[in-house]
Formats: sequence, C-alpha cells, structure tokens
Amino acid sequence: MTYTCSMRFVAVQFDIVWEDKPANHAIMERMIDEADIAPGTFVLLPELGDTGFSFNLDRIVDDRSLNWAKQLATSRGIWVQHGFAEHGPDGKGRNCAVIINPVGELIGTYHKIHPFTFSREAEHYNGGDQLIVRCCDQAAVCPQICYDLRFPELWRLGALQGAEVFTIGASWPAPRQHHWRNLLISRAIENQSYVVAVNRCGNDPHLPYAGGSIIVSPMGDVLAEAEDTPAVIQAELDMPALRQWREKFPALRDIHRDLLGSIAIG
Repeated sequence: MTYTCSMRFVAVQFDIVWEDKPANHAIMERMIDEADIAPGTFVLLPELGDTGFSFNLDRIVDDRSLNWAKQLATSRGIWVQHGFAEHGPDGKGRNCAVIINPVGELIGTYHKIHPFTFSREAEHYNGGDQLIVRCCDQAAVCPQICYDLRFPELWRLGALQGAEVFTIGASWPAPRQHHWRNLLISRAIENQSYVVAVNRCGNDPHLPYAGGSIIVSPMGDVLAEAEDTPAVIQAELDMPALRQWREKFPALRDIHRDLLGSIAIG
C-alpha cells in the first residue's frame, strides 16, 4: 500500500436512542451536517450506533443500517465506518463495523472478535475470525470494536499487516472510563499508529456512558478529545509524519512474530 498525504478523521459521539434506527440516523446526520465536514473525510460512528448495545436481534437486525450508511456516504461524499448488528450463519448475531467509501461502496466488514463476556454479549453474538485492513484514500485503516481494545495482540497483528490508523467504535461504560483513555493512548504508542476512537455518551436501559471520544497520534499526543456530552471531534492525520516516525524509531521491525500467533486478514 502506498499513501502520501494527510487525511481528516471525525468521530461522532452522541446519546444513542434505544433500538430506534430512524431517530439515531437523524441525530447522526444532523451532527455531521452541523459540523460542516468536508468531502473525503473519514467519519467514525459508535458501536451499534443506530440501536445501542442491544441483544434483541429480532428487533434490531434488518437492511436499514447498511443502506443508510451507504446513503450517508454518497450524499456527503465521505468515508463512513458504521456499527450495527447482523445475523450470522450459526443463528447468533455478529457485532460488525462496515467501511463505506464516498461513492457508496462497501469496502470492508469487520466482525468484533471479542464479544464482551462480562455483559453476556457472547450469549447473543459470536466473535469474528479475521481482521481487515483497508486502503481509505491516504491511510491504511484497521477497524476495531469496543472490548477489542483490551487485547493488544490483535492490534499488533493489524499493525504488522500495514495498519496506520486504528478506528474503534464503542459502547464503553462509565465505571471503567479511565481504562478506555489509558488503553487507547497505549495502543497508539505501542503500534506507532493513529487511533481514532468514538464512544457513546448518555444512558441506555442498563448503564451510563461517559463519552471521551479521542484521537491520538503515534507519539501518544491527544489531538482531539470529547467530554461526556454529544460532540463531533476531528483532526487532520499527518500520514507522512507517521511513516517517518516508524522509519526513525523502528520498533515494529523488532517484534517477535512468533510470540503473537496469527489471524486471517481480510
């Protein structure tokens, strides 16, 4: 993969209306339009962003999520990473993140590899079995979802496959908010990568969420950060600077691959 310049990334943090896709689509569209986002920008939306962290698959799985994401991308001329639920062939759900390009093409689907067993997600969703890394204009992007943040080997494998920007959508509960921020900064530093992370805010029927969406540089510098209310954060990611840093300080070349295992890369 060859890339040259900078690219703008945006994270849209909001209070998701429980299991109400039209309401959430309207909120996201309004926030994006009010932020006056330029064509060609990469827009990141939360985990299960049009329903909330629901296990009610019969209610929340349909074609509207993907169709809406495609329409959003084409109507605004933007890249979109949207999170929603799908049915898997085994009868359980898949917690997925899709990447749509600015002409409305689906260029990748990532299924969350680590269902959150602590909240019983694994009783309703099975994990995926592969990472994806996609060329998105100027950047190689590797999507992740929420609980994946706690498993550094997954990120390491993505970086070794050329990932330069990790984009992670989440419904990360407020009681462990300090873990969220610290782990995201750590992942950026250890993988010499940009991290763009969006978390929901507000409440669902079960938990409060503290937002804290953040964009972090490969050096661990915070480029943009939200508080605990709805917000759109954005930053211009300097891709040449990332590559220069990896070349100057070649930590990724010193990794012992045999300690990591392997995973399919889609």
